[in-house]
Amino acid sequence: MTALTIDDTIETIKKELRNQTTVPYFGMGIFKGIKTKEGEQIPYDSDSMILMMNNGRAMSDRLMFEYSRAAMHLEQRRGVDYIQQMMHWIYTKPFDPTPLQKAILNMQPRYIIDTNRDSKIQELLAYEPHTLIVGKSRILNNDYRYEIFEWDMENKKYFQVEEDALDDAKKILFKPMGTPLPEPSFVISDADYVDWLTEAMGGFAVPSVLKTYRKTKKYLFLGTAFDRDTDRMVANELTIDLEGGYFINDQPLSKKEEKFIEKHNLELLEISLEEFTKAFI
Repeated sequence: MTALTIDDTIETIKKELRNQTTVPYFGMGIFKGIKTKEGEQIPYDSDSMILMMNNGRAMSDRLMFEYSRAAMHLEQRRGVDYIQQMMHWIYTKPFDPTPLQKAILNMQPRYIIDTNRDSKIQELLAYEPHTLIVGKSRILNNDYRYEIFEWDMENKKYFQVEEDALDDAKKILFKPMGTPLPEPSFVISDADYVDWLTEAMGGFAVPSVLKTYRKTKKYLFLGTAFDRDTDRMVANELTIDLEGGYFINDQPLSKKEEKFIEKHNLELLEISLEEFTKAFI
């Protein structure tokens, strides 16, 4: 693919973000090279997440395979509260929103999926009305795996609302794997994912309004990787009825990634996320 073709595709993506036909989908890779004010690297892939969870120490090969497996190990040893508090500690460290987050929001998309566990997009949306959907796991006596909040512009805080609030929402931010705000809640361990995915497959992880809205949408996958079953399964459940989309990636693809891209009719842009960001801004 030539540079001109990529530039043309990026211009097309911008138009589609503005006219609401393409939905931005953020993954951990957007934080590569992003550090906290104290100089710590924000987790940007599975390995860096595990190192952050385990005080900078690598774990066994079996546990290093995927961060959800490592989180499950820590949860079994130290409890659910420990791993939830660990996520809160990681993602409330002071750091600035990324240039890519800002640039995508400048396109004014109505619907944004952010599978990260930080609150930076929420901070960027603090000066405009928006509705927040927070993914949940292991909720007792309730099949639904989300809660819905509206942003109170005057008092600068969220308040919980019913699903019909999404009908007329001008902007929707979906955080399926959790966030520190309005209250810390994270999907991180194997047990969390098994529960979330089980209910997702039953139709209980995505509000019904979005099931209608998302039909025939494209998706722009930013900082995502599909070489692990968990990430592919989450993306598959969140993008049912998609028309296609774009996958930004300059690394060799595994067989499973190739199959996922083909199945979901994604156009592969073979450039780094850094190069994409420079061209996009």
